[in-house]
Amino acid sequence: MQIGVIGLGRMGGNIARRLMRAGHQCVVYDASPQAVAALATEGGVPAGSLPELVGKLGSAPRALWVMLPAGPITEQTVATLGGLLGARDIVIDGGNSYYRDDIRRARALGESGIRYLDVGTSGGVWGLERGYCLMVGGDRDAFDHLDPIFAALAPGHGDIPATPGRGGRDARVEQGYLYAGPPGAGHFVKMIHNGIEYGMMQAFAEGFDVLRSRANAALPEAERYNLDVADIAEVWRRGSVVSSWLLDLTAEALADDHSLEKYSGHVEDSGEGRWTIEAAVEGAVPAEVLAAALFTRFRSRQQHTFAEKILSAMRMGFGGHVEQGRQD
Repeated sequence: MQIGVIGLGRMGGNIARRLMRAGHQCVVYDASPQAVAALATEGGVPAGSLPELVGKLGSAPRALWVMLPAGPITEQTVATLGGLLGARDIVIDGGNSYYRDDIRRARALGESGIRYLDVGTSGGVWGLERGYCLMVGGDRDAFDHLDPIFAALAPGHGDIPATPGRGGRDARVEQGYLYAGPPGAGHFVKMIHNGIEYGMMQAFAEGFDVLRSRANAALPEAERYNLDVADIAEVWRRGSVVSSWLLDLTAEALADDHSLEKYSGHVEDSGEGRWTIEAAVEGAVPAEVLAAALFTRFRSRQQHTFAEKILSAMRMGFGGHVEQGRQD
């Protein structure tokens, strides 16, 4: 299939690469001409503007994947596309937009017959090789039409065992992509995914901080342990109940530098954690762990612990998130 890709950063560029590796044609645009030129050398069809990108796509239904930071730049881009596209065309927002913005955009574009999909995209900087877990909301027919695109981006079955009792359910879920529901549903599911991610990361961070602190001179001598947290992370990766990709990233960071000296412990939050807590409040759902994990990130910008360094190391590992003010 042919698809336009707008935004060629850490994830957008790799989304285009993965699609091209699967035989799809990508017409690519970014505000940076260098980013466009780089993708052109790998088979992308370069475009110097949004009108040029639309012009290089074939007949309707044309599909355009927007992979930009949530906020004004995505709003402006989607609005511009609304004036360039026509009936049956498809606009995809694969970033981390707020789900209520998706509902509004889908309604506005729908007045011109343009279909809208919100795609929660998980996989970070590793998605090119591992694939992306995709949570899709919006027009169901548009989702079905773009099935080859989603199938190419998703990780596939891999070596994950089948879940017993799933007979009769949508098999695409087992490939790593899901139609979640009407506009906003995809980003809502991704929003909760990221809220859970905050809690899981916080649990690892606090646990490793407790392990590291066990050599504290204030403890009775017989109860002090000089524990090797890098080796503990490594052994937990192998057969333990808490084994996970987040633990893999933690083990890698600790193997490189067991004290994580390069990290300050200043941990940002990118919005989804806050929105998850707002949704919990709206539904009167107790979410103590997720709320505490979010508030810990706020506190990390005032004082830092080893736990926050663990959090920073994990964020760098899966998403390439560089600490504010970090000097390498």
